[in-house]
Amino acid sequence: MVPLPPRVLFGAAYYHEYQPYERLKEDLDLMAEARFTVIRVGESVWSTWEPENGRFELDWPAPVLDGAHERGIAVVLGTPTYAVPPWLARQYPEIVTERATGRRMGWGARQEADFSHPAFRYHAERVTRAILDRHASHPAVIGFQVDNEPGLHLPHNHGVFQRFVDHLRHTYGDVETLNREWGLVYWSHRLSTWADLWRPDNNQQPQYDVAWRAFQARQTTEFVAWQAGIAREYARPDQFVTTCLAYNHPALEDDELTDSLDITAGNPYYDMQDALGLPDTTPEDHEQWWKTTGVWALYQSADRVFSSRQEPFLITETNAQAISGTSENRPAFDGQWRQAAWALVSRGARMIEYWHWHTLHFGAETYWGGILPHSGKPGRVYAELARLGAEFETAGAVVAGIEPDADIAMVYSMPSKWLMQKYPPLAKADGSPDPASYHRVFDPFYRGAFEAGRQVRILHARQLHDARGDREGPAPATAARRHPVLVAPGLYLAEDSLLDWLAAYAEAGGHLVLGPRTGYADHEARARHETAPPRLTAAAGAWYDEFSNLPADLPLRTVPGSPLELPDGATATRWVEGLNATDATVLAGYDHPHFGRWPAVTTRAHGAGRVTCVGTVPGRDLARALASWLAPAPVSGWRDLPVSVTATTGKAPDGRRVHVVHNWSWQPVEVHAPVHLTDVLNGTAVSAGRPVSLGAWDVRVFVAQ
Repeated sequence: MVPLPPRVLFGAAYYHEYQPYERLKEDLDLMAEARFTVIRVGESVWSTWEPENGRFELDWPAPVLDGAHERGIAVVLGTPTYAVPPWLARQYPEIVTERATGRRMGWGARQEADFSHPAFRYHAERVTRAILDRHASHPAVIGFQVDNEPGLHLPHNHGVFQRFVDHLRHTYGDVETLNREWGLVYWSHRLSTWADLWRPDNNQQPQYDVAWRAFQARQTTEFVAWQAGIAREYARPDQFVTTCLAYNHPALEDDELTDSLDITAGNPYYDMQDALGLPDTTPEDHEQWWKTTGVWALYQSADRVFSSRQEPFLITETNAQAISGTSENRPAFDGQWRQAAWALVSRGARMIEYWHWHTLHFGAETYWGGILPHSGKPGRVYAELARLGAEFETAGAVVAGIEPDADIAMVYSMPSKWLMQKYPPLAKADGSPDPASYHRVFDPFYRGAFEAGRQVRILHARQLHDARGDREGPAPATAARRHPVLVAPGLYLAEDSLLDWLAAYAEAGGHLVLGPRTGYADHEARARHETAPPRLTAAAGAWYDEFSNLPADLPLRTVPGSPLELPDGATATRWVEGLNATDATVLAGYDHPHFGRWPAVTTRAHGAGRVTCVGTVPGRDLARALASWLAPAPVSGWRDLPVSVTATTGKAPDGRRVHVVHNWSWQPVEVHAPVHLTDVLNGTAVSAGRPVSLGAWDVRVFVAQ
């Protein structure tokens, strides 16, 4: 990773070209007073860089770069390939993205172009090189952001589909192999020639859909890698190359895309005000989308960004004020910006950059609030963030690049998510298929760990074991030492070798937790022709061949002598796998005349480790109890915390332990230090066992003495 300044970078996206009147000096002076150290420029205005085909205007950002450099503010320079000028679509109408075959997008938003089209690539490369040739060497520029939030659409253009067919031909060799691997005998879909392959519109064959989604993600990965390669031709050794990711985008596989980058950058947005309160009142069926709701989901957003490369990361966009539509105006309560920023830093963020500096006076995001309001006068938001900037300056290098701790690791599978979006195993309350099924299975395990005060590391399946051989994962024994508990919920698509790796992980001393649907299908989404959980029944000491949706939550019953202590009211939700224990120990059961024949949770020692099966989507009480049993001694050392308090820990670059403690409520609280601590922001020493006070919506940052 390219070295970054030894502190948390702090700033905002800055678009001087959007200002309705000249105020560059005033803006930069205000930024300097707020302790800004970075701004992002240039990525949204291709038509300003190149107003007409071949006519470039490249000098307009120079005063911004010069003024930033004079004030010690670094610049991330963006390439504008996601915001395509109308003249390009007029001259090359075939580049316009087709959301379905023959159905072109309207113009007026962003990412309207098929980025794989040769005409687009020609012009994108030309403008990118012109910008970099002019500004890459500027001393203010510390890095480059290529494109912006890639993977927003699934283009159905003719060229995209033909490249998909070529990809299948190279992958499978001939149509007979494809027929066999995809099971196209079903409903008479056998191909006689590659020309028989139908368009993806309205496709109902799961194997096709998995291949199509993976291909789309690879197109995004290749596009970003192509741009990153161009940027590196101009970059100095001390300049990084990245792109910013929106993790909900459909054509994105983040762990593969970030292989070509120097550092991951993500754009987490979150609901503020009461949505950041603890205890959390967010309904369990609330869908997390491009913005999240709940403190646990904010932390999960950070852990997802860390997961892409298993490294500290940049936040290139996050809430400055009100976000989203014109009717969603909920800027944070006092203190909540500090809380959210420190939460992200505690999980590995090396930069906090707000979107954006000033609230726009025109365009689709007129009411997406910036640090400054429409008046351009600094107010409450600016004052809150200026305080935060001063804190980052005081904290210095000790909090820049924290490696977050984890009590529990969780396996994330983007292919399983794609499959469940089109073929959901779970239902909504009205009985219709729920395209959010993957996260409906995954999130309760994460949320339960969070609410139990345990910290989570998210690991992509490919980072554990890559069947394609693109990346060498850790040996099972190494993973078991590094991550003693590994939860695999909803890992529906899995190669044989990955399932064998999971069994070897448990045998080597890890505690493997199998959640619903894990391993049921192979890498082609074909249901396995063996007893479930496939390849793991012997290790688990349990099996099932029947499953059921649950229209209502089921109460659970405690099994006498079980080490899993269930609170009153613990429930199973959404799904039941009819587990049968062979030589596993039953930890919990269902209180129901039919489903009560099956255990809800089983466990069995396997080699030096253990395999636990959770045959349902756990309700909040069950999920908390599971996390507490799986990791009985939180690595943070903080215990008996009030429900409104969280404590996260990690290792600073210099090896010291960093403790970040939040109070997510209106009520001041007092907790007790687990070890001798020093407050990073005021230098106060706190002895082990002594009280630590937190005000309303407060956060304290410590290093262990």
